[in-house]
Amino acid sequence: ADEPGRGAWARSRARDTGTGTVSQAGMGLDRAIEELQDRKDAWVRVPLGRKVALLDEVMRGLQRVAERQVSASNAAKAYPDGTALGGEEWAQPYAVTRLARLLRESLAARAENRPAPLPKGAVRVRANGQLAVRVFPVNASDALLFRGFRADVWLQSDVRAADLQSHTAGAYRDPDIEGKVALVLGAGNVASIGPMDILHKLFAEQQVCLFKHSPVNDYLHPFLEEAFAPLIRDGYLRLAHGGADVGEQLCLHSGVDEIHVTGSARTWNAIVYGAGEAGEARRRARQRRFEKRVTGELGNVSPVIVVPGRWSESDLRFHAHNIATQVANNCSFNCVAAKALVLHRGWPQAGRFLDALRDVLRGLPARRAYYPGAEERYHTLLPSLPSAEPMGAAAPGIVPYTLVPDLDPAQHDHPCFATECFMPLLAQTWIDGRDEVEFLHNAVDFVNDRLFGTLNASIIVHPAVQERIGPELERQIERLRYGTVTINQWTGLAYAWGSLPWGAWPEWDAADIQSGAGFVHNGFLLDRPQKSVVYAPFRTSPLPAWFVTSPRTHGVFRAMTRHEAKPGLGRAARVVLAAVGF
Repeated sequence: ADEPGRGAWARSRARDTGTGTVSQAGMGLDRAIEELQDRKDAWVRVPLGRKVALLDEVMRGLQRVAERQVSASNAAKAYPDGTALGGEEWAQPYAVTRLARLLRESLAARAENRPAPLPKGAVRVRANGQLAVRVFPVNASDALLFRGFRADVWLQSDVRAADLQSHTAGAYRDPDIEGKVALVLGAGNVASIGPMDILHKLFAEQQVCLFKHSPVNDYLHPFLEEAFAPLIRDGYLRLAHGGADVGEQLCLHSGVDEIHVTGSARTWNAIVYGAGEAGEARRRARQRRFEKRVTGELGNVSPVIVVPGRWSESDLRFHAHNIATQVANNCSFNCVAAKALVLHRGWPQAGRFLDALRDVLRGLPARRAYYPGAEERYHTLLPSLPSAEPMGAAAPGIVPYTLVPDLDPAQHDHPCFATECFMPLLAQTWIDGRDEVEFLHNAVDFVNDRLFGTLNASIIVHPAVQERIGPELERQIERLRYGTVTINQWTGLAYAWGSLPWGAWPEWDAADIQSGAGFVHNGFLLDRPQKSVVYAPFRTSPLPAWFVTSPRTHGVFRAMTRHEAKPGLGRAARVVLAAVGF
């Protein structure tokens, strides 16, 4: 463990004794990779029924650790446990448990030669001939808890309904598939990212996994080790610690067959081409350091396009809360955080809407800027933003929510457009258009061509306008070059539901990677997604539990986490009662 370039790797092998998880220390990284190499072919031969049983064990483990994990995350981020703010962390075990359950149900159906457990009438053909598959709501509980919400996966244009089964569960269709060792480099911001990536690699792609924690949230290690103990015990998963030096050694290790990373385009380039000037020269020359497949989710300047319409005062307030949530959640250290607010220059209510947003942001409690470098980045960037409006005072450990209004959309190299500002900062710009349709077309052009990234985008549109321009709205969703598009709600839902493939727009250039390559999650094992699309009501009542202004976040997401382990209308009713305050 002390050899140069290896880093510590304590507690890397777990054994289930029936009374808990016992860890054995002292294993080196080389030995861990050797063990995974020894087990990779065995993993693809494990019967589906056994994989289902392993997922059942993992879900029980996730439930055991959930309360302690949430408390640890809140302590690390200085969020008060048991409060609405502290309840935000309950969305993490909810998302992991839900994905584990969906994968379990998909594999169980395959084991029993049943169709994939998609909703009834899930497959439709869009006007352009493209196949769309409904993946939410999945069951009656989903429909009850998310009334009026639905989500589709749009598949690649050459996939036809008759061929859908041949484009599903590809890792399980090839009887001669060879095992692989996947290195997963974890994210430091969100507790669910690493576990969900592990689940995807093991159960969607059939690859054994070496997971390296980010040093930022390495405190999550004991909970991951305990929850995933069955997979560690059976030799299909290993956990590692360390910084960039350990990550570099693992990426170059001959025993690692594939790599998945959550981070930034800079991290991707360092992996694929190398760091420093030499790495940049290789990137420009398109000279990769190795031929391994590398996938990644790498961030985004996430746009919110607001289509003009005649809104009531309560409409303005609701969507001020909606967008404030997308800025403030997790102190904006999210790849799905709203970063560019796109408004119609001629919308008469734009000023009132921005004032409502300012009021909500000013009323939110300050959050600790826990992610390394956030304060320095903020104070470095702020002098170049003369229109910036901090919604509170900066203080040690605090980066205030900041609105940057009136940016020129023609300034495509503006730092708020050209880079993901990993801090609670929202830029706002104006787009022209003679009417809603022309505005929407121009806004899509702007976000496609001027903003960094291709991960996720959202559109807010009043139902009266949506009814009038419905086919045009579909065409603009089609034109958006993003892996996920949501209507009227935060793209974070698509991430958390697990049934939607999560990743960047599938047409990518390794030398200009933007938001990444490949996708994860994908509980229904759809092989050839183009984009995920979520349709949500314009307004809901009460305020959704994921809104940062909801007083019910803690109770609702705690109940939803329990519900996801074993869905049923009884447990769903407990979620509803928590949502209304009982």
